Amino acid sequence: MLVTPSALDALTLKDARCVVTYMRPKWIRAGEVFIREGEIQRNDYLLLVLEGDISIENQLPGSDGNVVVNVVGPGHLIGEMGLLDGSPRSATCTANVDIAAAILTRTALMRLLKQQPAIGARLLLAISKRMADRLRDTTRKLRTFAQMNRTLQQELDVVMNNRTGRKGHLP
Repeated sequence: MLVTPSALDALTLKDARCVVTYMRPKWIRAGEVFIREGEIQRNDYLLLVLEGDISIENQLPGSDGNVVVNVVGPGHLIGEMGLLDGSPRSATCTANVDIAAAILTRTALMRLLKQQPAIGARLLLAISKRMADRLRDTTRKLRTFAQMNRTLQQELDVVMNNRTGRKGHLP
């Protein structure tokens, strides 16, 4: 699973087999929230989904509610940022069904880097590439959102100007 396009396709099969020896299994029951947005403890690992589907949610600004931003399944990684920097979790993750997963902790990553530095370096590069790809995708989405926002504002200006009989933008 580590060498699938949704995980770390930059790793060779040999590299992935080595990395797996540093991981441990984890089972998560359906409905369990196992990562919470903003969480500052238990945030130093990544999870590789082996079986099942996970909903990834973010809190809506100015609201008590969450919105599902993605649903991921087998072959996906969750928590790479926490593995690398230990910062608060950026999303809430809930198991939609029973989950079989594998976990790589920061402690295990450090052991891998010490014992197999070349494989550890390739793993870090693969994780970095995956995060860069997601950042580029997020940037593309933000540009689309900004363009939609600008178009809506222009339409609103036209409607408001027609109501008031004024030309140009409103203050």
